[in-house]
This record gives sequence, structure tokens and C-alpha cells, in this order.
Amino acid sequence: MDKIPMTHAGFAALETELKQLKSVERPAIIRAIAEAREHGDLSENAEYHSAKEKQSFIEGRIKELEGVIGLAEVIDPARLSGTIKFGATVTLVDEDTDEEKTWQIVGEHEASIENGLLNIKSPIARALIGKDEGDSVEVRTPGGDKSYEVLKIAYI
Repeated sequence: MDKIPMTHAGFAALETELKQLKSVERPAIIRAIAEAREHGDLSENAEYHSAKEKQSFIEGRIKELEGVIGLAEVIDPARLSGTIKFGATVTLVDEDTDEEKTWQIVGEHEASIENGLLNIKSPIARALIGKDEGDSVEVRTPGGDKSYEVLKIAYI
């Protein structure tokens, strides 16, 4: 299988979530299921069914995280330079509105557009790869075509 690129911060966040699920959430849901069982008839026990559903979600998420972490290729952006690639922090200006935006290009499991973390597989990131400061970029997004100019590239 292919390696999954991610930053140190993204990898650490996934490891933290996995540890939380295994050491806190899983034992808590096991206790909740045991308590619900003590209430008698399981066929009409909403607490029991709710706890089992939550347990299923937790176990699925644990398996997913273990798979992603096992395939992770941690990349240190501070060791990179040059044109835009994975890990770059890019400042762009929208050529239509003059609005500036800054994003870091990261792996899909750590992406959060609200936090300025742009999924490497997104249309904008794919259009930016290989560009340099001063380049103009045309991007076809779900919201329509956009034009950006690359103002700054940093590897932090």
C-alpha cells in the first residue's frame, strides 16, 4: 500500500486521539455496556443499544487510526525548500477580491480548512504544487473558477 504523507503535528494528533480512544473511551464504553446489561431485558434497553453502537464506532475509529499511523510517512517541512510541495505554507492573494489567504499543504487525515491546513488532494493544493512565488494559479473549485497569485512560500 502507498505511504500516507503527514506532518509531525498531524502524526502526533492521530497518536493522541488513538491513545485517548484506547485508554479512556474504550474502558468507559465497556463499563457503560456492563451497567446497561444489569438493567435486565436487552431487547428493550435503549442504553445498551446506544452503548453498543458507540462501542462499534470507537472500535472502527481505532482500527482506522492504527491503519493510517502504520502507513504514515512523516515529513518535516523545515527540511524542504523551493517550489510548492507537501508541507509548504503558502500565502496567496485572490486576484479577483485581493483577499490574502495562508494555507499549509498537509495530508488528508490532518487537513482542516478552518485551521489553515489544506488537503494535498484538494483542487487548490494540486494546482499549487510546483508553482513558485509570483506565479499565477487558475483553480477550478466546486464554487467556481478562482485565480490566485503566490505571494510567499515558507517551509516551517
